[in-house]
Amino acid sequence: MPLTGLKVLDLTRVVSGPFSTMLLADMGADVIKIEATDGDPSRVTGIMGKGENPYFVNLNRNKRIITVDMKKTEGKELIRRMAKASDILVENFRPGVMDRLGLGYKDLSALNPGLVYAAINGFGKSGPYKDRPAFDFIAQAMSGFMSLNGNEQMPPLRVGIPISDTIAGLYTAFGILAALRERDRTGRGQEIQTAMVDSLISMFAFASSAFFATGELPPRNGNDHMVVSPYGLFEAADGPVAIAPSTEKNWLQLCSAIEREDLPADPRFDTQDKRRQNRKEINAIVQERIAARKRDEWIELLNRAGVPCGPVNNLQQVFSDPQVLHQEMVIESPQPAGPVRMPGFPVKLSQTPARLRRPSPQKGEHSVEVLRELGCTEEEIGNLLAAGAVFCA
Repeated sequence: MPLTGLKVLDLTRVVSGPFSTMLLADMGADVIKIEATDGDPSRVTGIMGKGENPYFVNLNRNKRIITVDMKKTEGKELIRRMAKASDILVENFRPGVMDRLGLGYKDLSALNPGLVYAAINGFGKSGPYKDRPAFDFIAQAMSGFMSLNGNEQMPPLRVGIPISDTIAGLYTAFGILAALRERDRTGRGQEIQTAMVDSLISMFAFASSAFFATGELPPRNGNDHMVVSPYGLFEAADGPVAIAPSTEKNWLQLCSAIEREDLPADPRFDTQDKRRQNRKEINAIVQERIAARKRDEWIELLNRAGVPCGPVNNLQQVFSDPQVLHQEMVIESPQPAGPVRMPGFPVKLSQTPARLRRPSPQKGEHSVEVLRELGCTEEEIGNLLAAGAVFCA
């Protein structure tokens, strides 16, 4: 597999870090998760499944696990030994925590100059907010992301998934691969910092471009597009249809499909700027036409005409959709209490595809196995277990 042979020391918990290391594990890296003796909080957060939390199972597939008390001297020494034998370390503690434990980048890179050390946090390693706690909701609020979501008739609105965690995890995985490429040239690792707030800000595209160009705050457009019109949800006779004619060609195709070939020549709608200025009028015209047929009729007709469109699916519909199933975006992990379904692998490699190699681990499941691979003697393993520095399932 693409990352076979890379050893990852995963000191992360909850979402952002585990999501990042899951991506590396899915591509073949040997990810060894260091779990605290009181467990990763995501083991018990949310809706429990058959004895296990599907949330934890999803984020920790393809990993091995060793349970270590990093507050104990023996536990910290064990992390140092493992870091010395690793290619990558990922952590998502608040800035300064790892330094206080003697396990920061400066300490560990002295032991292993080739170590790629990645840290995920809320606001960054330095600056006036570095010590603040951060969760996705706070990151969405403070990044400006929430101020752009929803419409002007409602309060600022969060996205319904922990998007700052997952985007930060994606960027961290990307940064790790870039640092490994640099290490191929120089032999030296480096430190990577990814902040949840920064990750969201980087995604603004249209909104930030408009703000920098005009100095004006962009409006919250709801399902309308910031630039393109008509664009959004339109109610068919039996439910909503998402329609996105984002190019001039698509606009002409839409007009033909709804049998309103007169609209492109209408002086209110003959340019994109005019259609945006007269959004209410053009939306009302399109809505009137869409209401005359059922949703699936429009989806068939519009797709045939080349107009991007689709239904508004709930998760039950998504995970039974023939295209989603064809893309293998539903997989099962064979957990001890029974199989757990989860989203599949979004990146498809033709020669070395991602695959589920091992189920999500139980607490302390691989502790002894990992210690033996590290070169610990049976006596050393016994002493670590007796001291409470390591827990074995």
